Formats: sequence, structure tokens, C-alpha cells
Amino acid sequence: MVAQHKKMAVRTGFDPRGVPVSCAEPGAIEGLEKALEMALAFRGDAIAQIDQVLRDYPDFIMGWLFKAGWLTQSMETRIYPDMVAAVTQAEKLLATANARERGHYAAVEAWMHGDFYGAVQKWEAVLTAYPMDLFALALIHYTDVLLGDVVGQRDVVARVFNLWDENVPGFEFVLGFYAFGLEENRDFAEAEEMGRRALAIRPDNPYSVHAVSHVMEMQGRQVGGIRFMQDNLAYWGTSNFANHLWWHTSLYHLDLEQNDMVMDIFDSHLNSVGKEGDRYEELDAAALLWRLNLVGIDVGDRWAHLADKWATSAQDTLYAFNDVHAMMTFVADDRVEAQAALLSANERHIENASDANASMSREIGLPFCLAIQDFKSGNYSACVDRLLPVRYMTQKLGGSFAQRDIIGWTLLEAALRAKRFDLALGLANERAALKSTSAQNWRAVARAYHGLGNHNKADQATARAQALIAG
Repeated sequence: MVAQHKKMAVRTGFDPRGVPVSCAEPGAIEGLEKALEMALAFRGDAIAQIDQVLRDYPDFIMGWLFKAGWLTQSMETRIYPDMVAAVTQAEKLLATANARERGHYAAVEAWMHGDFYGAVQKWEAVLTAYPMDLFALALIHYTDVLLGDVVGQRDVVARVFNLWDENVPGFEFVLGFYAFGLEENRDFAEAEEMGRRALAIRPDNPYSVHAVSHVMEMQGRQVGGIRFMQDNLAYWGTSNFANHLWWHTSLYHLDLEQNDMVMDIFDSHLNSVGKEGDRYEELDAAALLWRLNLVGIDVGDRWAHLADKWATSAQDTLYAFNDVHAMMTFVADDRVEAQAALLSANERHIENASDANASMSREIGLPFCLAIQDFKSGNYSACVDRLLPVRYMTQKLGGSFAQRDIIGWTLLEAALRAKRFDLALGLANERAALKSTSAQNWRAVARAYHGLGNHNKADQATARAQALIAG
């Protein structure tokens, strides 16, 4: 049975946590709370839910602000008109808004104009005044993840955490945010404790499963990670976050060279042929196929469908993290025109824009896109030269350490193929030191030693890899 979190009675003009709402209709507030819970639990369709609320209560400004705020997290151009429309509706109602709602409006307006960092600051101002504003807390945390603000992911929760407890509705979500922020800051023990505490309250909270899975991934606890994901599959497998959690599960198998299992996960859960997915699902699919390419696995024609999916957004320049994954599909499937369109759009964007994404694209996104091209064309040394100077700045691309690891892995594989074995050995040793239980890491150490002619050390590293695979 899923543990039920505690609920408070809704007071007129306040949400269940006592945060003020400029609305006297209990039905509107209850409907908004349902949409918020759907969003944070990754269950159902939060936008459809809030749309129903707004049909019944069209003057409910916090409903419009919820819709606009939640749509910011999609990072997809196709939803942009819906977000703008919601902001426009909210603007019409500002005269009756309270201070909290005006703060949310200022944040989504900043986001709408590409000022992602400014939006975070405005949401932070809301949270400072209303520390029980669960929606503001969620948007700050999630946006810090999108922007790669590792410290912010943790500390935004730390600022308000002592004011929350099990008696406040939504506390399980706050625990999940804190768990992930702690993990990204390498406080693994505390992160796992927070994540498991969240799951004790609400086992079907996939974001808390996600935080614990990140801990196990970073610590190299592959066998335990696989068991943990399987033990909790009944809870997370039916959520809107399942695709990403299957991706995490595949990483454990990939570390242990269980490539048949990885391919089975892709085909059963990540392959979107015949399905309408969102951009986040396509990110996971591209990221996994590229990793399989790095270890020399022939993925057949699986790239073609994925490249088709990305083709419509080749010139979006909305989010650099999306662009590099699109480039993986275009390069892998030899889409020359799509590659050129993506690069041209990004170059123009960098020259003419001053928004947050322009900086992300300039510093990490575009160099990685060009490095992906170099890798596919066999110009491995050029790939190394592009990635080596930015390898410690990759958080500026956004996403998690586990996601951005694809940059370091591409750099290492390029160094090995370029026969720059002294550099490759150093890079492989770094990876093995961080995660000594990865067979893949020890394979790379062995290959570097072989290249340097030290076959005794190579054999020792190979033996480490084989021992990990065996048991």
C-alpha cells in the first residue's frame, strides 16, 4: 500500500500549506492542489487538470501561473505558445493578485524572455517571503537542474527545510528535492537517507527513486542499483518518469557490460517508434544509443527514427542540452543538412542573443556539437582538443553529473582512438578512481596501457574488469 501523506483542510484564500491565494473558491484551490500533486508525483496530466480548473474558474490567476510555471520545465518550443498564452491571461488579472502571485508572474515573464537565471531569482524572492510555497520551491530546484546550478539544487531546499515536517502536505516532495541536491553535491549518505525517508512516506514518488538511483550510480553500486530499481518498479514503472528511470537502470547494466540487457531496455522502454513521447524521453534514448556506440555496439537502424523525431527542433536554440542530443542523432544517422541547420542556428543565436541559453551554447553546447561531428568522422584528435579544455565546466550545459558524463566518456574514447594513450590513461584512471566498480572504466585503463606498451599493467586492469563482470 502506498502511504498517504497528511492533508490539511483548505482555508478560503490559502492553500493546504497556509500560503495565500487571491481566490475565495475552495474548488479552485483544491483543483490547483490536485494539479500540483500530479506534477510533482509525475502522475496523470497536470496541465489537463489545471485547464479543467481554469474552465471552471477563468479568473483564477494562480491557476494560470501554475500552467505557465509548469510549462517552463518542458524546454520545448512546441509548448511555448501555450506558456505565453497563460502568462498573458495572468497579466490581465494582476490587479487582483496578491504579492506572492505577482512574484510568480514576474518569474514566468522573465523566463518567457529567455532570462532563466532572472526567473530563478524572482521565484527565490517568492520562496523567501513564503517558505511553504511548494510550487516555487519545485520550480527553483528543477530549474537549477536544467541550468546545472549544482549548489543551488541543494541550498534552495536547505533554506526552508527546517520549517517543514511530516505534518505539512507535500513534505515527501521536499525530501526528494533535497535528496537529489545532496547527491549532486556528493553528499551521498545524507542524500540516500533523505531519498529513502521520502519513499517511506510515499513509495510511488519517482523523483525520490531517481535521487537514490543517482546515489547508487555515482557510487558504482551497480548490483544494488539494479535490485533497488526492480524492487521499486511496481511504483515507478507506471509514472510519467518511468522512461528516465529505465535509462538509469540501463546505466548499471552498461557498467557491467551486460549489453544485451541494455539493448532490451532500449527496445522495450526507450524506443519511441509508434509512440508520442516528449523531448525528455528522446534525450534519454539518444544518450543511451550514443553510449552504446562508444563501447562499439552496433545499434542498427535505431538512430533513424530518433533523428526523425529531433529533426523538427534542429533550429530551436531553446536549450543547449537539447541541441547536443539532437546532434548525436543527426551525426549518427548521417543527417548532413540537419547538422548544418543546427550549427548555423546556434552560431546565429550566440552572435545575436544575450539570453541564458546563448551562454550555455557558447561555452559547452556548440563545442560539444562540433566534437560529436569530429568523433563520427574519425577526427578523434580534434574531438579531444575541443573537449579537453571544457571538461571541468560541463555543468554549464545543464542536467545531472550522470547525464553530462557522456562528455567525459566521449573525450576518453576519442583519446584512445586518437592513440593519445598517455592522456587516455590519465582520463581512464580518473574515472576508475571515481567509480572503481565499473568494468568499462577498467577496460579503458587496459586499452591505454596496451597502447603505451605496458602489457603487464594492461592485463591487471583487464583482470579487474573481468572480475567485476563475473561477480
